[in-house]
Formats: sequence, structure tokens, C-alpha cells
Amino acid sequence: MRYLNAIDIDMNPAEHYIYNQPEPYKGILMHLQMMIETTLPGVELKFKWNIPCFYIGKSPICYLNANHKKKFVDIAFWNSAHLTKHLNVLVSENRKVVRSLRYTTLEEIDNDILVDVLQDAYSIRKNGFYKQKDLL
Repeated sequence: MRYLNAIDIDMNPAEHYIYNQPEPYKGILMHLQMMIETTLPGVELKFKWNIPCFYIGKSPICYLNANHKKKFVDIAFWNSAHLTKHLNVLVSENRKVVRSLRYTTLEEIDNDILVDVLQDAYSIRKNGFYKQKDLL
């Protein structure tokens, strides 16, 4: 029989996802969570589609995903069609709407780029997933 400790009881499913990852994913995810929560005012951590998702009100901002098979962590942005900063480092591989910053180690996270993209995503949070010209 498994006994729950105090940390298990107080944790929401999104935090549980993060804190139960093996390294290096856990360290990367914890750092990204801290950066998101300190950069974006009023951000809320939710658990949707079995991954941690960050919302401001009803507007989705980004989600975190640890890909063990390919050995990276994504911080992915839904409204990426409207992003304007650091497009050269955002990955869109096999995805039509979402772009992400991708990390394999904690050391490769550039906090300046991360904060710029988070603030950019925050500023366009009320835009739709697509630009109008993409729908024509």
C-alpha cells in the first residue's frame, strides 16, 4: 500500500505532472513554471489534456510537455501565428498552429528569450489561433 505524503495531498494534477518527472525534465519544467508564474500577472496553472497548461482568465497562453521519447521539454504557445519575437528559435515541427521553445537541458534555457516570448504571448492572448489571412 502506498502512503501519501503532504506534498501529494496539496499538489494539483499539473504540479504532480511536473514534480514526478525524472531529471532532466523535472528541473526544466520547474524552471519554466517559475519563469511563467513570475513573468505573467494573473496566470493560472491548469491540467488539461494530461499536461500543465497556463491560462489568464479564459485565454490559453502556453503549455508544458515533457517528451521522453525525443528527450526534450516544450513550452508551446497556442496563439503562435501572432507572435513577433524570436521566431527564429520557435519550433513548429509537424504542427499547424502551435510553436514552441524546446529544451533538452536546463542550461540551454535563455531566460531573456523566454521572458520576451512569454510577454509577447501575453500581449496577443486575446487573438485567435489563426491570422485572418490564414483562413482565406
